[in-house]
Amino acid sequence: MASTRQVESSLLTEHLRYTPLTLLDDIINTINELVSRAVDAAEQGLLAANAADLGFDQRARAEKRIVDTDGDGRAEYPEARREIEEGVHQLETLLESNVDKNFDKLEIYVLRNVLHVDEELVPWVRLGHYENIILPDPDLTVPVPTPESLQKLRRKVQETRKLHATLQKTVHRNEATLLQLRSLISPSAEDVKAEQHSSSPSRQLQHTTGAFTFLTNTPSAQSLGVAPITSSTSTSISTNTPLETNTSFTLAQLPALKALLNDLRPRLAELEGGTAVKESEQAKERRIYIENQTRKVLEKRGVEISKEPVELGRRVPPEELAALEGIVEGLGGSTQRDKMEE
Repeated sequence: MASTRQVESSLLTEHLRYTPLTLLDDIINTINELVSRAVDAAEQGLLAANAADLGFDQRARAEKRIVDTDGDGRAEYPEARREIEEGVHQLETLLESNVDKNFDKLEIYVLRNVLHVDEELVPWVRLGHYENIILPDPDLTVPVPTPESLQKLRRKVQETRKLHATLQKTVHRNEATLLQLRSLISPSAEDVKAEQHSSSPSRQLQHTTGAFTFLTNTPSAQSLGVAPITSSTSTSISTNTPLETNTSFTLAQLPALKALLNDLRPRLAELEGGTAVKESEQAKERRIYIENQTRKVLEKRGVEISKEPVELGRRVPPEELAALEGIVEGLGGSTQRDKMEE
């Protein structure tokens, strides 16, 4: 176990965000730097001063030495620089020794009296960031993983990887299917490049038209708001066409229609069980008269009216019939190809 001193030091470090010795070392390093600057300034000042002002001329007269002079006639003292450097070095050594001695005392005092927590108080100290911390109960035993649990986790991981691989294959297969379906309505990028390099108009027309192009290019499709699938429309997901809006509205109304049908079925059974209301003679004559007059008006307008029952629905153009025949042939070929592949 850690000693009380180590626990105290870690407690102060966690509270101050730095160790107590770091603070004292910073103080001592700052003082040493100031001492070094002071010694350097003193050395520069002494070297820049005149040697005669420092007493070297008096010593030369006391020693009865002849002082050499320079070209300007000023006295030269070669020993002055050496003695100044030696004196500054001794001063620096003395100051550093005094700083170390006194600041060692400061370090001991601070660690014992300032940055100090009593041994009895260490277990009871709670720092600010210790609040609202829920410590685990030491009596509760943490379940140790067993080989069976590890094997179960491995199986889960393997099954997850298999499912991921299956989903990836499904995604790729769906993308390929969507690409094939889009190519039936709009030309692909390769077809567009081929038609740009091709000089034959018939070949360009063959490339640009898909098997289901009539579903998006006919007037009825344009009236319903079905636009051809292009690169811009295929990438934009947020835009809604009128056909999508109508389809969503129809799907939303289906539950209400089902409820109405369920309500009308018993009433329809009652009507079928009852006697049908016979048409009166006057109403029958009126209906026949209206039909005859309507037929005459339509014949004058050039509309052919046959006596056979009229089929409801619009007239299908020949190009749509040809396209539908091509679709049927294509679907028949694809089914035969699928059977051969199977």
